[in-house]
Amino acid sequence: MRKPASLTLILLLMAATVAAPSTVIPRPSPEFAIHEPSGKDVLLSSFKGKVVMIEFLFLRSEKCLNLAGTMNKLNAELGSRGFQPVAVAFPVPQSDANGPLVGAMADNLKLTYPAGYANKGEVDQYLSREEKEMLRIPQVVIIDRSGMIRGQTGTQNLNLENEAYLRTMIEGLLKESPAPVAPAKESPTQKSRKSPS
Repeated sequence: MRKPASLTLILLLMAATVAAPSTVIPRPSPEFAIHEPSGKDVLLSSFKGKVVMIEFLFLRSEKCLNLAGTMNKLNAELGSRGFQPVAVAFPVPQSDANGPLVGAMADNLKLTYPAGYANKGEVDQYLSREEKEMLRIPQVVIIDRSGMIRGQTGTQNLNLENEAYLRTMIEGLLKESPAPVAPAKESPTQKSRKSPS
């Protein structure tokens, strides 16, 4: 009787290892292009200096749409302090996540923040996902003011779909100052202009 239980435990541990993300937190956020319904691309780096919450979602997932509503609420409360939510839809297999569909979702939910789309390859690359890893949806990424990823769904057991948890985390990050920007080094030409003649 003990052998089946032991075998089950081993299989569960193996499955958890396969599903565990290989990413490290904190880490610098890579660049990412968000394709807006208008056809314009917005770079994630354009939000640097703000606390950014990205929700990677499926358009027909009730869980994803509920989280988008939570993000709307948090944006109303914390947006003026530097919080920036962003929704990025991507397609489930054999479906599409294009501009018109994303625009309709944003209108229907009355989103007060940017919503765009990307393809699965772009999302996987941004999340540093390997092919064997299970992707939990919605996938949430929290980026601090200096551009460091401080939370990602499935990493360090963060509960990034819980409104109270999100509010506490975001408020804490909003209190942090961005990392100081190192002064630019002067070129030899600039130095020679400053030296007395």
